[in-house]
Amino acid sequence: MRFLGTLAALITIPMIPLLGSVALWGVLPFVTATLFAVKWALDRSRRDRHVLEVLTLDPSEAHLERINPTGKRQNWSCNRYWTEVELHTDDGPVPNYVTLRGSGREVEIGAFLSEDERKALYDELQAAFSKA
Repeated sequence: MRFLGTLAALITIPMIPLLGSVALWGVLPFVTATLFAVKWALDRSRRDRHVLEVLTLDPSEAHLERINPTGKRQNWSCNRYWTEVELHTDDGPVPNYVTLRGSGREVEIGAFLSEDERKALYDELQAAFSKA
């Protein structure tokens, strides 16, 4: 909210010469619409980045549940022994794309992470699955 207040103040400064004139009423709806559009865009961006992935490793099974920003749940399960962790350095949608393969499916994990975080995730997954 501090950002929107600062933005409103900065947008209002050039309107000071219009105070007391009829032209202010012509500009005011557009300024108001701009502030509401910026607030909507920030809220939408904040909501869209809420992705939750939960990987559960049992002694015999790996289970991945992904909850998308829309609330839709996606599930994947596989025998832990047959699960392969793969790092696609160049051929994925993002650099260092990490996938899990098993039960005839390949699923992405951590695509929303930074490049360095995906490398670390790959190493951690390799270590976790090697303990199977």
